Amino acid sequence: MGGIGSGRRCGKDCTDDMQALDVRKLQRQRLLTLGNSLTWSWSVNGETCAAINLLVGFDRVTLNYRTRERGGDWRPMRYPVQMTWTACNYGGRRAWWLCPALGCGRRVAVLYGGTVFACRHCHRLAYRVQRETDDDRAARRADSIRRRLGWEPGILNGNGLKPKGMHWRTFERLQAEHDEHVGVALAGMAGRLGLLSKLTEALRPP
Repeated sequence: MGGIGSGRRCGKDCTDDMQALDVRKLQRQRLLTLGNSLTWSWSVNGETCAAINLLVGFDRVTLNYRTRERGGDWRPMRYPVQMTWTACNYGGRRAWWLCPALGCGRRVAVLYGGTVFACRHCHRLAYRVQRETDDDRAARRADSIRRRLGWEPGILNGNGLKPKGMHWRTFERLQAEHDEHVGVALAGMAGRLGLLSKLTEALRPP
């Protein structure tokens, strides 16, 4: 079984860097059945990097895994995580974790792996979008528009054609928004690489 604690993949202190245990996924896959025992795993580039055993009880799920910190010795971890349920507007129930970190108990949908699985507040994690620069955000928004228009991903690939069936007014509005975001993204990237000042110097009249 793969261990927990050495699986951060990029940067630090972001939710994307941690193994996430999402109770909504478990519920959608009908895995929260009393007495059910299963292995939940995470993968990178198609290869399993970590795994955890889960045993579903009446109002809790017992987690069983190994963990280590900074290349130290592996040690076993086994503890229950309490669950609670809330009614949905159109029938049925929704499952939640109660964060098992000492003194927390927040009702959350996702726990993040470390030595102990806990909520993002206890791990002091930020969402990736909270760490974005202005140009990162602009590039992401431009790519979102590209997906809507059916254009090739990546702002350096240039603009595509109007999708069939889309009104010209809508297309022109989206294209203008896209181009504005691209301008911000490219300016930010040039600034970080030191190209903006060089370009300004090159264009300055003698």
